[in-house]
Amino acid sequence: QVQLVESGGGLVQAGGSLRLSCVASGFTGFTFSSYAMSWYRQAPGKERELVARITITGGRTNYADSVKGRFTISRDNVQNTVYLQMTSLKTEDTAVYYCSARSPSGLVNYWGQGTQVTVSS
Repeated sequence: QVQLVESGGGLVQAGGSLRLSCVASGFTGFTFSSYAMSWYRQAPGKERELVARITITGGRTNYADSVKGRFTISRDNVQNTVYLQMTSLKTEDTAVYYCSARSPSGLVNYWGQGTQVTVSS
């Protein structure tokens, strides 16, 4: 069973930066490099939304319009880790951030437990 563990969240002032990490383990059959990875977030009272995603080689990335130019997703297929570098943080970025791995078949999505990011004004 694929397991995802996020870290790096915390409290930061508006304009500041944070880097989230997500370490993946528990692969059987396929390795981490076979999984497309994404970051999602969920703010209180709102639905979970896609923040960024990255292809298996890291050659292509996509971002929500709200974070374009401020956030960068990357991955290290040797360390089985995906990152989300967040800069110029805004109060509206406050949310629980979740890491997600999509199986090679595209049929299963695995989720981490989430890490809280709070941006103060």
